[in-house]
Amino acid sequence: MAIEYLGLSEINGPLIALEGVQDASYEEIVELTIDGTKRELGRIVECYEDKAVIQVFGGTDNMSLHNTHTKLTGHPMEIALSPEILGRTFNGIGQPIDGLGEVVSHIHRNVNGQPLNPVMREYPRNYIRTGFSAIDGLTTLIRGQKLPIFSGNGLPHDQLAAQLVRQASLGEDSEEEFAVIFAAMGVKHDVAEFFRRAFEESGVSEHVTMFLNLANDPVVERLITPKVALTAAEYLAFECGMHILVILTDMTSFAEAMREVSSSKGEIPSRKGYPGYLYSELAALYERAGIVQGVNGSVTQIPILTMPNDDITHPIPDLTGYITEGQIVLDRALHGQGVYPPISVLPSLSRLMKDGIGEGYTRGDHQALANQLFSSYAKVGDARALASVIGEDELSPIDKQYLLFGKAFEERFVGQGADDNRSIQETLDIGWELLRMLPREELDRIDTKILDVYYKAEQ
Repeated sequence: MAIEYLGLSEINGPLIALEGVQDASYEEIVELTIDGTKRELGRIVECYEDKAVIQVFGGTDNMSLHNTHTKLTGHPMEIALSPEILGRTFNGIGQPIDGLGEVVSHIHRNVNGQPLNPVMREYPRNYIRTGFSAIDGLTTLIRGQKLPIFSGNGLPHDQLAAQLVRQASLGEDSEEEFAVIFAAMGVKHDVAEFFRRAFEESGVSEHVTMFLNLANDPVVERLITPKVALTAAEYLAFECGMHILVILTDMTSFAEAMREVSSSKGEIPSRKGYPGYLYSELAALYERAGIVQGVNGSVTQIPILTMPNDDITHPIPDLTGYITEGQIVLDRALHGQGVYPPISVLPSLSRLMKDGIGEGYTRGDHQALANQLFSSYAKVGDARALASVIGEDELSPIDKQYLLFGKAFEERFVGQGADDNRSIQETLDIGWELLRMLPREELDRIDTKILDVYYKAEQ
């Protein structure tokens, strides 16, 4: 028989305290009834002897110490799952907000998930095509990888995220099932509407499941949203055999919600006021990406985060970089020049790229071409620095060629239209066209056999 507790002992922001509790457990879900009518959900975030601290998802408005009844459910937070969640839109804690009713299923999963056993992990190999040359060509996304995007306030990461959802695929020849889980945390109403409209107009909605936590939703819901999204992704991947791309935006909102709740609990802050367990919380989310041996499915993550003051050493991007396998960095200077997407090539990398490209995956010349483009573009920076000191007219002929190459590289390879969905072959061909702007002897990162096939000097 469920026990109902009358009244509260303390209310502090989104947290309430209850005394005299029996058999309470960490992460357990509780049902709260306010004034006998309004119902809210909460979860236990701290237990000590007969005391429990409860995080209320809907906020503590209208609550008092005497008008609230609390009932422990005896289980952690779970969501109902079925293949029919594709094409649906949910709020931050997994409740439908698209007017299509509840998900009817006998399958319920704990949103806290289980870490993948490292022994059962399969090494990521095949690539996911995004349609962006700067990503597919130079920082290739591999199935089962976690590859974050480091952005800044005012940069077009929302537009980039929407285009990623529209364009992402397993490649031209794949017949395997592919879907996208899109989770937005702390977004404004107009941004949420932009995502909804973009997916509907492009016809990809039926392969996308959206979880939206809006800016005016309770802060504590943001702590649950990525867990709910990843639970849905794991179900579709490991039980339905699909390849799932999870896009989480914005992880900075998640971390700031954690800081706010931690402060309410009176915990001792660490760097920049964030709790000391920020690293473990981020790792618990990011490490839910991967491939399981013997299972025909995968979970790939693209977390998007906005760096406060464009500071890549800030705790959120800093810790994210430790956990994930690379990063894609957006550049404010490129954005100011009108380049879209403004991906800064040199600080971006994909640590799993080398094992998912080349013969049998993309094309045999891919790795050598990427190495040469990186090398040549690095020399563009040296030429520009020299030109700023002595003037462009005083540069050597080869430095002037590098300046022309750099401008063309940013405009034609990195830059592309908002509807330009390039195949991997188009990306590699554009790369070779750009390298032909340089003398053959400058291409020192490519084997001569590959040069003989792909490099034809213009007459």
